[in-house]
Amino acid sequence: MTLKLVIGNKNYSSWSMRAWLALRANNIDFDEVFIPLYTGEEDKKRILAFTPSGKVPALVDGDITIWDSLAVIEYVAERFPQVRLWPEDRARRAHARSISAEMHSGFPALRNECGMNIHRPVRATKLSDEARANITRVQDIWTECRQRHAKLGPFLFGEFGAADAMFAPVVHRFRTYAIAVRPEVQAYMDTMMALPAFQEWTRLALAETIIIEKFEIEAIR
Repeated sequence: MTLKLVIGNKNYSSWSMRAWLALRANNIDFDEVFIPLYTGEEDKKRILAFTPSGKVPALVDGDITIWDSLAVIEYVAERFPQVRLWPEDRARRAHARSISAEMHSGFPALRNECGMNIHRPVRATKLSDEARANITRVQDIWTECRQRHAKLGPFLFGEFGAADAMFAPVVHRFRTYAIAVRPEVQAYMDTMMALPAFQEWTRLALAETIIIEKFEIEAIR
């Protein structure tokens, strides 16, 4: 039975991007169910028909439903162990899970001040000290991972994996908000942006025409 992945707008839904990328980049077959966000009660009911959380993404595998990006990624890692979403080495796997969980629960200022909007014209914006601290922490995470695992491949832990999927929307945030980054961080961002699945998501996001006004306020300031 083919998996179903319920997602929101590719232009805005960073959480959807994480789960989608984990599947697509590893050539795992799935049917995509797109439900526009913030369009009214009917679409909200459509999401609730898949998951009681009322949020995307949600993964449906037969009679099993998994919601929340990180939970979806964990399920995919168990369901398809051959793709090795998490490193095989226990210490590296613990590191990868730690930074993925930190991304999942942290960086509130960066999220609030640099929301994902792939259509957004590339330009800098005034950021709070808290957002700048978040940016520094992300760069520290990426730099440490690359220094430790550069010999294994160009991604955070060598090969593309769960941690890369969790941080993928931040690559777009850094790009669209013209955030100055260290050379090694830029090199990692270039690697991510060259990933075919990342490029596919970006291309499809740019083709979307749905505008969510609440996410466009910053863009017109």
